[in-house]
Amino acid sequence: MRKKLFVALVALFTIGYTYAQDDQQWEGKFEQLGDELPTPNEYRTGSGAPGEKYWQQRADYDIEVSIDDEKQVLSGKETITYYNNSPHPLNYLWVQLDQNVREPGTNTLKVQQTNIRDSLPAKFAAQGLGFTDYEGGFKIQSVTGADGNKLPHTINKTMMRVDLAQPLKNGEKFEMNIEWYYNINDRMELGGRGGYEYFPEDDNYVYTIAQWYPRMAVYDDYEGWQNKQFLGRGEFALTFGDYKVKITVPEDHIVASTGALQNAKDVLSKTHLERFEQAKKSFDKPVIIVTEEEAIENEKDKSSKTQTWEYHAENVRDFAFASSRKFIWDAQAVKLDNYTPLAMSYYPKEGNPLWEEESTLAVKNTLETYSKYTIEYPYPVAISVHGASIGMEYPMICFNFGRPNPDGTYSDRTKYRMIGVIIHEVGHNFFPMIINSDERQWTWMDEGLNTFVQYRTEQEQYENFPSRRGPAAGIVNYMKGDKKYIRPIMTNSEQIMQFGANAYAKPATALNILRETVMGPELFDKAFKTYSQRWAFKHPKPADFFRTMEDASAIDLDWFWRGWFYSVDHVDISIDEVKWFKMRSEETDVENKGKTVKKGDLTAKSGEGESMDFGDEPLPFSLIETDDRYYGEFMNRVDDKAIMSKFADKNFYQMKFTNEGGLVMPVIVEFTFDDGTKTIEKIPAEIWRYNESEITKVFSFDKEVTNIVLDPMLETADTDTEDNVFPREKSTSKFDEFKDKSGE
Repeated sequence: MRKKLFVALVALFTIGYTYAQDDQQWEGKFEQLGDELPTPNEYRTGSGAPGEKYWQQRADYDIEVSIDDEKQVLSGKETITYYNNSPHPLNYLWVQLDQNVREPGTNTLKVQQTNIRDSLPAKFAAQGLGFTDYEGGFKIQSVTGADGNKLPHTINKTMMRVDLAQPLKNGEKFEMNIEWYYNINDRMELGGRGGYEYFPEDDNYVYTIAQWYPRMAVYDDYEGWQNKQFLGRGEFALTFGDYKVKITVPEDHIVASTGALQNAKDVLSKTHLERFEQAKKSFDKPVIIVTEEEAIENEKDKSSKTQTWEYHAENVRDFAFASSRKFIWDAQAVKLDNYTPLAMSYYPKEGNPLWEEESTLAVKNTLETYSKYTIEYPYPVAISVHGASIGMEYPMICFNFGRPNPDGTYSDRTKYRMIGVIIHEVGHNFFPMIINSDERQWTWMDEGLNTFVQYRTEQEQYENFPSRRGPAAGIVNYMKGDKKYIRPIMTNSEQIMQFGANAYAKPATALNILRETVMGPELFDKAFKTYSQRWAFKHPKPADFFRTMEDASAIDLDWFWRGWFYSVDHVDISIDEVKWFKMRSEETDVENKGKTVKKGDLTAKSGEGESMDFGDEPLPFSLIETDDRYYGEFMNRVDDKAIMSKFADKNFYQMKFTNEGGLVMPVIVEFTFDDGTKTIEKIPAEIWRYNESEITKVFSFDKEVTNIVLDPMLETADTDTEDNVFPREKSTSKFDEFKDKSGE
């Protein structure tokens, strides 16, 4: 009997391995990513930092563009100066023609699955089947070299190959000129990231112009030319450079743009110029540069004259602008450590009073919070432009929805959705406009990372902000959904299903869990900032992010990337068994008076059997003196009596947890004691490393436990909280509380 008890105690209290059963397949969830990541080299290191021979290309643009406000046609000509910093000679260059996604015969319509329903709104039927009179796409007028001679070129849908007479060698540059025009699309009718919105009441337009010029594709060390066709979802991979852009529009238009305005004295009235200068010194509130009254007056008469606004931008990857005679314009200075950018908003009267109250404030809040978590915002301006039913980003400028009712009233839902989209789109200045990932390939690297910092901004800058994406409980319904309709985060942009959940919400939630539950805020923030600093104004890839987060924190996260980013597993950890033990005293009867209740007992007799509780009394166990054979060659001995005294009167709770969802996570357990006090124990995810399906853990306390809750703060996105409580009859779903609060 004495030997039997000793063996049982060794099994109970020593650190041992619990291996998976023979019928359970070991999936290697803690294996290193290894071959899933590219081999480090002199361009990208194993630490996640750029290598000593890292290089990237450069493209400078000198552009003249004009808008025909009568015909809604954009015409332009540009000189592109392309610098080959790669070690490879280039025989041809690839130029993106993104407007061709709307040309007749576009592959975008051809590859869309379509069907006929009993009733379908005419607008969507026309869009889906291409029944429109709109003739889209770039009309390329000429492609010439610096000498004026024509350059041989081939247009393949949304890409144009320009052949060179001589290879462009390392360190050389090449200059070419392109002239084009295209018909600006009506966003109401056709959608799109850019285009125009028409206002019938006053017969005016708001132009939000994007993807409007032929742009150089990225050539890099990772895959050569990124010339994957644009089908409409996978966004853009772009090269940094300097821009000089002259924008000719009707004389009564106000132009918002990427870059710094070069000729303010020529295009602004004396009054507007004075207000503009005043805004540069206003840190407490926005200055209204063009008032609502002035904008309304401006709507009435349409000037037949034109005016040219000139903007310059340095070290940006793209350029966009907006133009309208309807614009109200306000601006406010933002004080950062080393820079003082202007936060600005442009909006028609249809956006007021909401936009005047909230837009520029949201821009300011975004710059402050993102600068804290990434790098300090380096550009001179950050602009929010109001357009109907849109959220889209470009360097220094973005286009955002959020329109009050015609009488100026608006709901909290409208307000918070507008603030959220402004934070998100302004935040894209950091991901991917500065930390310049390849959106054509990996949507999550800009949308997911950006949504995560958006969540931080909402929570830190606003009281009780109803954030939709970021909290772990918010992703539960998606994670437990039908796996036929779910793809891993590490899926190319065009193959993603449930785009918003996959590319925005899930990676943002994963990073929030990584920060709050796995790494802790201090280590996470240092590593995340390191990634941002390393890859600012460069072209990072997924491996660079994964490796940097580990390199800068000393935490092995391969299990986390593998589970959250490479699989479609979900989190569902169950409390399957709890045993309560206490050490015998000499007077205690050795008979086992306690009982063990397993998960199956709760449902086996549908209420006729025992409930899943702690039992009436604890299971007894004994500690005995350690046999000499367990000391091996050691001459000294532990004090068995002292150890026994430490165990006396302690309550031990042996818990068995089952991983039913497949995604390994830390185990967070809240214990409530008989005096009403609580404590939380956090067990790292590595406890699952020997058995990915089932683990057992013993906890010891001075007081008796009356209630146990797994994941009490809904930190891990556990999809079934009913099996997270013990005793079972006290089961409550905290996820339901989250749904009631968030509206999800």
